[in-house]
Parts: sequence; C-alpha cells; structure tokens
Amino acid sequence: MWSTSHPLFTSSGTTRNVAAEPGSNSEFLRRHARRLVRSGRDAQPSKALPVLRRIIDTGVMPELSVTDLYAVRDTLQLKHVLHMLGRELGFAGWEACKQEIDRCGAEMLDRYRFEQGQFGDFRQNWFSDEPTAREWQQQNGGYIVAYGKQAVAILAD
Repeated sequence: MWSTSHPLFTSSGTTRNVAAEPGSNSEFLRRHARRLVRSGRDAQPSKALPVLRRIIDTGVMPELSVTDLYAVRDTLQLKHVLHMLGRELGFAGWEACKQEIDRCGAEMLDRYRFEQGQFGDFRQNWFSDEPTAREWQQQNGGYIVAYGKQAVAILAD
C-alpha cells in the first residue's frame, strides 16, 4: 500500500526531493504570484491565458472578459494575482489571506506546489473530483491534492 503522508515533507518537517521552502506560506505565495504575473504577461497565449482565465474566474476583474484582459495583459500587476490566489484559497482576497495563511499548514498550498512541478518525481493518478479520489485513496493509499474541481493522488513508493 502507498503512504498517505505528504510526499514532500518528512515527519520532522524537513523537505525531501525539493528545494527547501522559505519559512512562511505568504512568502511562498508571493513568489508563486510573481511567476504567474510573468506568465500572464507572456506573448504566448498558451502561457498567458490560463492565468488570465483564473483571474476572471475568481472575479478579480469582473468588468473584463478574457479577451479584453488578454489585450491589456501588460497591465497585469502582482496585486491582481495575489488577490486571485487569496480567493482561490477561500479568502475574500489577499488582505484576509495574508493575515491567516501563515497559521495554516503547508499542505494548503499543495495545489500551487503541484503547478510548479514539485510532485513531478512521484506517480500521479487523476480524478474528476475529490470525493472520488478519497474513495480510491482508502483502497490504494496515496496523498490527495485538490486541483480546482479535480484531484490528483500522489503516489510515493
């Protein structure tokens, strides 16, 4: 059976198979947001559109369509992406998120670690929703990471 513990962190809290993370979740989110800003401003639609769609989906810029935002993507700022990340994490926005996120466990940010490829060394099994993934996990083990409406089981040997 596969382990159900977090595959990137040992029980002592040290990282394994990834570069050491800085001390706080808010620092991690700021670095991740800077990467997303660069991607959102990119001239290649395949890099820019996923970020811009997320901004629209979270209601950060409700007055714009994805097409409109793509046309003015050079104006995308760090504050827009931080606000998007805060909303994706279930907060009203970045202000509320930055006050609480450092008190949350590191596993709350696994979706973003997954985006960055930090689980790339592990086998992955995708599911259409988290309840289906949890049901599969009970039989087979693995570590579940929610990714939007989907979920992925990370399988560490």
